[in-house]
Amino acid sequence: MMKKGIKDYFIIALKGMGMGAADVIPGVSGGTIAFITGIYEELINSIKSINGNAIKLILRGRCKDFWQAINGTFLLSLVLGIGISVVSLARLLKYLLENHPVLIWSFFFGLIVSSAFFVGKHIKKWNGGVIISALAGIVIAYFVTVITPAEANTTYWFIFLSGAIAICAMILPGISGSFILVLLGMYKFILHSVSDFNFIVIAIFLSGALIGIIAFSNVLSWFLRKYYNQTIALLAGFMVGSLNKVWPWKEVVETFIDKHGMEKPLIEKNVLPATYEQLTGNNSMLLYAILLGITGFFIIFLFERFTPEKPKN
Repeated sequence: MMKKGIKDYFIIALKGMGMGAADVIPGVSGGTIAFITGIYEELINSIKSINGNAIKLILRGRCKDFWQAINGTFLLSLVLGIGISVVSLARLLKYLLENHPVLIWSFFFGLIVSSAFFVGKHIKKWNGGVIISALAGIVIAYFVTVITPAEANTTYWFIFLSGAIAICAMILPGISGSFILVLLGMYKFILHSVSDFNFIVIAIFLSGALIGIIAFSNVLSWFLRKYYNQTIALLAGFMVGSLNKVWPWKEVVETFIDKHGMEKPLIEKNVLPATYEQLTGNNSMLLYAILLGITGFFIIFLFERFTPEKPKN
């Protein structure tokens, strides 16, 4: 591994900010940003290195060796970037999703289409197994998007479990940890906790995430090492299947009353922009939505174009 300087770690922190921005968006994955910016395999291997051997080093007082063993400066730079982005964007995204849903989902749609295209480009060889993996990813992700979301369970054990499950999705390109939180009914609760600096909830959630990511990184690293093309095809398929969730124009089919007495959408179905306008009486903003979708697509294109480091097989 090449020795990195201050400039390299600053760039890694910026990539972390991109991951953090993606991770607070239901339907967009921080793992996607890590993959297309060329740090995905280093991220997985660095997390995987936090194991029994590394723990022994720190217990023996060999802190410097421990830090080097886990690629600590890389992880710290990335985590700082993610943290800055999550905290700074939580309130903004909450406002945009509530007040400008068509425009923000159009932007996300463009991001995911572009991400699926560029992740698929990393497949070295197409064969029957790779095609099956891609189709399986599409089917699985689509099925996940049509599952009816649950209501929030704000007990401490469920917050911990939500962190462990969501973090596994957050490091998978194409699977959104935020969307998993939506399905668990925990997305807005966690988003509000972050924006309100509820440190108890945040600490419990992060504890679950830490344990979940260390365990899952070993599994994912093994698949990338042994079945690289099939794994990448599966991840690209996840992205394509998830497009059902981020289609901007939706009709609310069923609602529910939350614990605060507010009516919230429970089940939605995709509709055409003209139908959306007829149903809601709101302007579908088709032109602006298309422009934002194109902007989202080209943001990923620029990430790919100007990132010198590429994932290795």
